[in-house]
Amino acid sequence: MLGLFILLGASVALATAVGSVDIPWATVGGLLFSWLPWIDPPRTPETLATIVLDIRLPRVILGGLVGAALAMAGATYQGLFRNPLADPYLLGVAQGSALGATIGFLLPFSGTVMGLGLVPVLALLGGLLSAATVYALAQVGRALPMTTLILAGVALGAFLASITSYLLIISGHQLHGILLWLMGGFSLSHWGEVKVLLPYVIVGAGAIYLYSQPLNLMQLDEEQAQQLGVHVERVKVTLLIAATLVTATAVSFAGTIGFVGIIVPHAVRLVWGPDHRFLLPLSCLAGAIFLILADTFARTIFSPTEIPVGVVTAFVGAPFFLYLLRQKKRAVF
Repeated sequence: MLGLFILLGASVALATAVGSVDIPWATVGGLLFSWLPWIDPPRTPETLATIVLDIRLPRVILGGLVGAALAMAGATYQGLFRNPLADPYLLGVAQGSALGATIGFLLPFSGTVMGLGLVPVLALLGGLLSAATVYALAQVGRALPMTTLILAGVALGAFLASITSYLLIISGHQLHGILLWLMGGFSLSHWGEVKVLLPYVIVGAGAIYLYSQPLNLMQLDEEQAQQLGVHVERVKVTLLIAATLVTATAVSFAGTIGFVGIIVPHAVRLVWGPDHRFLLPLSCLAGAIFLILADTFARTIFSPTEIPVGVVTAFVGAPFFLYLLRQKKRAVF
């Protein structure tokens, strides 16, 4: 874990230093640690300080939070469903957020809610309403069957995606902005978004980690876990709510960035094993590192043109997903 913390710090420093204006590492380090009492603030031109502290740093931190949220949610869903192909968008959260964001782009007026634009607010509401609808549709009495939950998520997600597709056709000059949002990115990030997302990620991750041991027991069998004292239905509902909440909040600020929730938990599991007491926090760290580096690549490789970060994660994630599918096929047959 210490190695991942060091790698995370190096990723933040790298992402903050490179860009359309390259800034020396010493200057970046001095600015990042200027709040410490034993470090003298560097004599840095105001322009460079603004680029580092007000433009790049909030973008890097937001990217890290989104990566951590998606990776932890992916590890949680894969453990709950006992399915290596499960991802944070399985319950229609992405489709609900996409529909909410699309409506936000097409509204004839704009505004803010608690300092946030209408697009992220409606995206968050869309994701949460979608997940709540899936839960309500899948619930059988007091039980929440996983197979029914997946089927409800797939069906509702397809329905919402069809509405979003229709709105895209009639969106006119708003089409470009909507498509960029759907492919994911952090180009308009600011400290206000970091302040909103941070508590959701901390609370959600904390709630999930508290159930890491019951999640381990549920990998055997739900009946066996219940015999060992695990309240299976309560654990399922709590983990689903926590994972969905952090996913919907992350998507509302960054768009639908795919494959982070699939490939990062698997990479962590390959190296450190399937124990959720270690898998969950390590997935958080690895997800943050992966998305910070992916976003840095997205904004620098074709500079000054920036490509959506979702394109980069898909470019890396799709081959890995196909490899995983191939491995699964071998295991089944």
